[in-house]
Amino acid sequence: MSVDRFPEKHVCITGIGQSEVARPSSKTPIALTVDACLAAIADAGLTPADIDGITTWPGPIQEPKGFSPVGSTEAVLALGLDPVWTGASTDGHAHMSAMFSAIQAIASGLCRHVLVFRTVGQASVMAASKLTAGQANLIGGKNARVSGGLTWNVAHNAISAAHIFGLYGQAYFDVFGANSRQLGAIAVNGRAMAAHNPKAIFHKPLTIDEYLESRLICSPLRLFDCDVPVDGSTAFLFSARDASRDLGRPPINIEAMGMSLGGIGLGFHKGDFTHMPSDRAGEMLWSRTDLKPADSDTAQIYDGFSILTLMWMESLQLCGRGEAAAFVEGGSRIGLDGQLPLNTGGGQLSAGRLHGYGHTHEACMQLWGRGGARQVADAQVCVVANGGFGYGALLLTRD
Repeated sequence: MSVDRFPEKHVCITGIGQSEVARPSSKTPIALTVDACLAAIADAGLTPADIDGITTWPGPIQEPKGFSPVGSTEAVLALGLDPVWTGASTDGHAHMSAMFSAIQAIASGLCRHVLVFRTVGQASVMAASKLTAGQANLIGGKNARVSGGLTWNVAHNAISAAHIFGLYGQAYFDVFGANSRQLGAIAVNGRAMAAHNPKAIFHKPLTIDEYLESRLICSPLRLFDCDVPVDGSTAFLFSARDASRDLGRPPINIEAMGMSLGGIGLGFHKGDFTHMPSDRAGEMLWSRTDLKPADSDTAQIYDGFSILTLMWMESLQLCGRGEAAAFVEGGSRIGLDGQLPLNTGGGQLSAGRLHGYGHTHEACMQLWGRGGARQVADAQVCVVANGGFGYGALLLTRD
């Protein structure tokens, strides 16, 4: 396949960094951001003076508090950067929109090294304000004004994304005959993986019986099907391929990217609840590479809710329509020695809600062979997917 056709093939990942991840952290969001960004810059073998681009998702916002407390301007000032380019704050393709923007900026020649970061401070806000997870994640508190797509949900007392994705879960169960024991395999596997991740929030093993005994949040989603609010920051260095040659180690290739928009989060719904517009992101991803889904050595797939992981697996063509629940049942095929090691850092269910940036960070850890006790043997290809309202996917390979 021609390299020149696609911008991502001219760009690579050269460094990663992550602050502490805590519930809550004693550090401020800007301090966490500085920790992660400086770590990523150093990891790439660069200095702050080398950084000529910066972006984040979705940019600083007031509500809900803690969801995105740090923007590019604050990071530039705190880090002493002098960039020529910054990405616009946007909902866009959700979590990966900043990464896609960085890829396009580099490929177009606007800049050479772009710092991409994502910072969350939800755990501190929840602790200080005594908010529920739903209030902290979506509406910021009982008296916060609601706008945009949320106005469609809150009028029906759907103040949490759990209410939305519970609909998807129930439809998936009804149409495909899936059950809670199968869905629970996602959470159980994530906890087993998190045991080997020192930055994960939860390390205590979780059994399928403990999962089944946990309380229902929004049927069929249970407590352990829902991700965990945290404080933390994750950062990446995206670089032009020709600028990465002298940085000390082989970079991670961006083999392909895929994206799509749509869904209830934008105030409308089309089709049924057994699949998402992520199908289009998967189709785009595989149309931009000669690799096939079966070539994936590991997968880091969004688990804001466990049902999203099943639906993304099908969107990425890792299994057939309606087959993901049976694929993960029992956990053997998604375990470390299985056919498709899944969410090897623990995912958002056990490592903490970093809005997909933790998944991309873990993909890089695996491809660089830094996974330690959770390392997938000879991992060379990793597929990453993020989002439940806007949808993005990356196919990453070891150089």
